[in-house]
Amino acid sequence: MTKTYKIAVIPGDGTGPEVVAEGVKVLDAAAAKHGFKYEGTTFDFGGERYKRTGETLPDSAIAELRKFDAILLGAIGHPDVAPGILEKGILLKARFELDQYINLRPVRLYPGVWTPLKDKGPDEIDYVVVRENTGDLYTGTGGVTMKGTPHEVAVQAAVYTRFQVDRCLRYAFEYARKYGKKARGKGENNTLALCGKTNVLTYLYDLWERAFHEMGRQEYADVKREYYHVDATCMWMVKNPEWFDVIVTGNMFGDIITDLGAITQGGMGIAAGGNINPEGVSMFEPIGGSAPKYTGKGVINPLAAICAAAMMLENLGEEKAARGIEDAVQHVTANKLKSLAAGKMGYSTSQVGDLVAGYVTDQ
Repeated sequence: MTKTYKIAVIPGDGTGPEVVAEGVKVLDAAAAKHGFKYEGTTFDFGGERYKRTGETLPDSAIAELRKFDAILLGAIGHPDVAPGILEKGILLKARFELDQYINLRPVRLYPGVWTPLKDKGPDEIDYVVVRENTGDLYTGTGGVTMKGTPHEVAVQAAVYTRFQVDRCLRYAFEYARKYGKKARGKGENNTLALCGKTNVLTYLYDLWERAFHEMGRQEYADVKREYYHVDATCMWMVKNPEWFDVIVTGNMFGDIITDLGAITQGGMGIAAGGNINPEGVSMFEPIGGSAPKYTGKGVINPLAAICAAAMMLENLGEEKAARGIEDAVQHVTANKLKSLAAGKMGYSTSQVGDLVAGYVTDQ
């Protein structure tokens, strides 16, 4: 019996609708090739809706989104809306209300893509960051007193519970066991590394480190464990990215190191991410933002949105289809595109989508 998935599509702002259209195009090709179906429902959450109605993501929308198997998001961010309103009202609200407690970010350099790292290629830049997605500084715990005076005090606390830490670590261990370098035939071990700051954040990352080693010893003896300070992680991501396999870290550090990873893999035009609730509804997106100056010009790179669609399929269990899309993207970067930069690809946005979809169909 053919499997049918219910997919919520949120094109969002700026170039979001353009790149999502190409993601859907490739999704259509993958469905036809690999024998599954999906029903897509489009929602207009974003800057234009906020300007019309004052709504970001109403509670009724959260209830409706829970009914879907997955969410494909384009981009959020509008030049006419103050920074933070849409990001907090849509992105963070969806992550928190849908309990998408994992942010999954592959950092993989595809063939033919330029990287600023000298003498590094696809074999060296090939790892994944598992970022805890609902705790840390992002909970908004804190406040301001005497605002606007010389004595103003601002406090924003990083908060974690053992429950939050444990469930993130368990996901990371399972991911390393299934998709680590040994599992993919690229190394001697499946390795999970904890990225923290135990020498300064002695309460927060002591919790993480104790939980990490306890779980590893008791349940995941087959997964090699390592620990890196976050500052060392940043240095090694530039100097020796080949050292990494799967990295697990907290929300704030994860936010920073994944953007560093994105530029090493060729920039925001290729970087995709998943906001994952393993027991619920997950949301997948290109991480590059809405790029409003390119809106409507047909020059934006859609590959990150296409890769987000592949991540969504992998999460839904359609792993063969996901690999087919990833293979198609690698074929296009290696053999077709002049650059990943907007307006410099040698093809329009829709033509790049056509190239990927065509390879998915023909391979």
